[in-house]
Amino acid sequence: MRVVTFGELMVRLQPYNYERFVQADHLEFTFGGGEANVAVSLANYGADAAFVTKLPAHAIGQAAVNSLRRYGVDTSMIVRGGDRVGIYYNEKGASQRPSVCIYDRAHSAIQESDPSDFDWDKIFEGADWFHFTGITPALGPNMVKACVEACKAAKARGVKISCDLNYRGKLWTRAQAREAMTELCQYVDVCISNEEDAKDVFGIEAEATDITAGSLNREGYKSVARQLAEKFGFEKVAITLRESHSAFDNDWSAMLYDVQSGEYCFSKKYHLHIIDRIGGGDSFGGGLIYALLSGKDTQGAVEFAVAASALKHSIEGDYNFATIAEVEKLAGGDGSGRVQR
Repeated sequence: MRVVTFGELMVRLQPYNYERFVQADHLEFTFGGGEANVAVSLANYGADAAFVTKLPAHAIGQAAVNSLRRYGVDTSMIVRGGDRVGIYYNEKGASQRPSVCIYDRAHSAIQESDPSDFDWDKIFEGADWFHFTGITPALGPNMVKACVEACKAAKARGVKISCDLNYRGKLWTRAQAREAMTELCQYVDVCISNEEDAKDVFGIEAEATDITAGSLNREGYKSVARQLAEKFGFEKVAITLRESHSAFDNDWSAMLYDVQSGEYCFSKKYHLHIIDRIGGGDSFGGGLIYALLSGKDTQGAVEFAVAASALKHSIEGDYNFATIAEVEKLAGGDGSGRVQR
């Protein structure tokens, strides 16, 4: 299976432990980004995963490329050029204090790229699947155009397309997101969303649900998935369900709606004590793509994806390093966390 993902890879700068920005005097330096995180997950599962972006030819750009290469991601389609790598600063939340993310990504190489930088016919040679998120078109009108061109090229080759809506209010307005994503979603086969994205982007809201209080209504999410599928003709809609009790403690589950069979499959719920939640949704996307390409049925696919994401919440950094065996073991019911000897 060959999967192509497209987006921005950024430097992640973060105070050590749970320090606040204002008290930190040194920062951890790693890399991350939605679609890159998905590619790393897939490469760890043994898939042929390629990540497409634009990065400067200088040493920081090369370090970003190397961060993917070391985990087996195909970086051969990354375009080199531009002046800077985007940065995001992350302050990890603790107890009742939420995490804080500050972007410094203006004028990054990919944000200032031209759609003509990407040769999609070449990029999609031998590809089975294409994945992007709503973060990439949010970088600017040029990236909306690049995503549209990518989707058209993928469709012309019979490549399946998945999209995680991933609304980011710090990057664009709801009106801008709705206009761009309405155009892009007509090409998408598998839509991934969460409690908030469908509402923020398309105004589709689960009834009798209060995400801040951690109250979820299954029937409401069935309705959201059905409305999304009817609006855009999706084959499948996945909705991740996070019940947040504190920055440390969340309940985590998901639903996968298969339009053809009419099945609404809910996963088991995991009670998470979180080490790092960034990349949690991306690890769900990577797990879902792998499960679907591996031929798992609807219930099996959502169980694999949620288990993969549950494990990611125990791993520092953006990338998920859980193995297939570890995911399958957790999905099968062994979540004891006992020492493996």
